[in-house]
Amino acid sequence: MSANILLTGATGYVGGRLLRRLEASGRHVRCLVRDGSRLGSTAVTTEVVTGDCLDEASLERALAGVHCAYYLVHSMSGGRDFEDRDRRAAANFGRAAARAGVKRIIYLGGLTDASGSLSAHLRSRAETGEILRASDVPVVEFRSSIIIGAGSLSFEMIQALVERLPIMVCPRWVATLTQPIAIDDVIAYLEASLDLPAGVRTIFEIGGPDTVSYGDIMRTYARLRGLRRWLLPVPFLTPHLSGLWLALVTPAQARVGRSLVEGLKNSTIVRSTAARETFAITLSPLDASLLSAIAEGEEGRKRIDTRTKLVDVPAAQAFAPVRRIGGASGWYFLNALWRLRGALDTWFGGVGMRRGRRDPDLCAVGDFIDGWTVEAFEPDRRLRLSSDWKLPGRAWLEFVVTDVDGRRSSVRQTATFDPRGLFGRAYWYALVPIHAVLFRGMLERIARRAAVSSSAS
Repeated sequence: MSANILLTGATGYVGGRLLRRLEASGRHVRCLVRDGSRLGSTAVTTEVVTGDCLDEASLERALAGVHCAYYLVHSMSGGRDFEDRDRRAAANFGRAAARAGVKRIIYLGGLTDASGSLSAHLRSRAETGEILRASDVPVVEFRSSIIIGAGSLSFEMIQALVERLPIMVCPRWVATLTQPIAIDDVIAYLEASLDLPAGVRTIFEIGGPDTVSYGDIMRTYARLRGLRRWLLPVPFLTPHLSGLWLALVTPAQARVGRSLVEGLKNSTIVRSTAARETFAITLSPLDASLLSAIAEGEEGRKRIDTRTKLVDVPAAQAFAPVRRIGGASGWYFLNALWRLRGALDTWFGGVGMRRGRRDPDLCAVGDFIDGWTVEAFEPDRRLRLSSDWKLPGRAWLEFVVTDVDGRRSSVRQTATFDPRGLFGRAYWYALVPIHAVLFRGMLERIARRAAVSSSAS
């Protein structure tokens, strides 16, 4: 297979998304990766070549026959000497691309603030672009502001802080201005650059339509998630101390996060209109970008309790007690506890357990079942309920019945909770012991009723 596009960084956050976009558009892509097993692509239009930008000899095969090459690699997660590794990788790649006759290198860097000193991270991003241009291969460089999307380190740091801390003692950089850009818009720019006229050598500054501070991003995230958060700026938290503080709150991102935090003192504002004038891309506003990222990252936030039971009855018989749950039938196990929880909800102004059921035997999407609403219903197969109680998050309860062999069925019961903030997480973990007893007992009773429900169904 002949591929005229080389993609480096395909296992990374931006590169992985760009690969999916290029594959969806039917383009033939060759991916340069250090570990082919991490890529996960099965598209017939994608070729995988093993190599490393720090090993110049390994680049020859990867660049053979390539017309455009995406350079989306960096060494920030590799330790304190990442600047030196970035220099060597970019120099190797530029020389190899020139020898291979590559017509264009497309590079994604970061927006910089020329009025002040740059952090090591932003300095390295700018230097990488300069080194690639020194190869004499035409380079199209995109300098991006903070990227909003599930999986983006910058977004995940903001998410972790807002989700976990009701009160944030914030350093001065929360007032730094930026133009956050949605990940889908970044990918749109990168793909569109393939169609630029031959020989173009330029730098495009890209950002979203809203100019806001990092504090504004945090407040907007909190508002969209229904969280009450207080930001208390203090003058003595330097970027270095902020990095140490970040390590306590978001330890998973701390190593790379400290390097990013040091760059937050630099504003990342688009000053050139070239990108908007060159590309017909409609940019997403901050609210829409955050909502999309929140929705996409929902699965990672959720807490799930799943249990499965095999019953010696056909699927229709196994589903009968599921579709009759609630109302006069009760919840099959520890009904007194369900009533107590409903009473507490009523005390706090919620619906409690007062609504009952429209029909004791039938249900449909939109029906109320006590303190729940039927969100999905498939006869003899699936019932999904969403909770209407006052909760520090959102909750669902789902039952799925699967036929095994015509005589036996599997009943899968899944309780899901999407916690809102630190209290939401504490709420879920505090109830784990109770849920373990409650949900196990409920499933056992459903299985028992299913075994004797033939005449009723």
